Amino acid sequence: VEAGLTKAEVRECSRRLGLSTWDKPQLACLSSRFPYGTTITPERLAQVDRLEEGLHDLGFRQLRVRWHDEVARVEIDEPDLPRALELRRRIVALGKEAGFRYVTLDLAGFRSGSLNEGLVALRRPPA
Repeated sequence: VEAGLTKAEVRECSRRLGLSTWDKPQLACLSSRFPYGTTITPERLAQVDRLEEGLHDLGFRQLRVRWHDEVARVEIDEPDLPRALELRRRIVALGKEAGFRYVTLDLAGFRSGSLNEGLVALRRPPA
């Protein structure tokens, strides 16, 4: 901000400097992985973070792990869904290691703000 650079300019400078993070996807706060009204605890945040880190280690770049109590709903960029299916056993193991009982793959793929979809449905007037 002080230098007056835009986000695109910061990325370009980072790329020119050879920084490995120059094209890193922006990340939302971990609390955005939880449905509205959910009590957020350090343990739950760590659970989501652990699974997301494991998925990043597998080479997935754009993803979210949505916390639904015992269920981890994994959103991965659509082009990466076939690879996720190939790695399903490893992804399930990562989820269980993180403390989830069930690990699901959201076939709609990664969607920023997907937990808001339920809110839109609640606001619709009855037919």
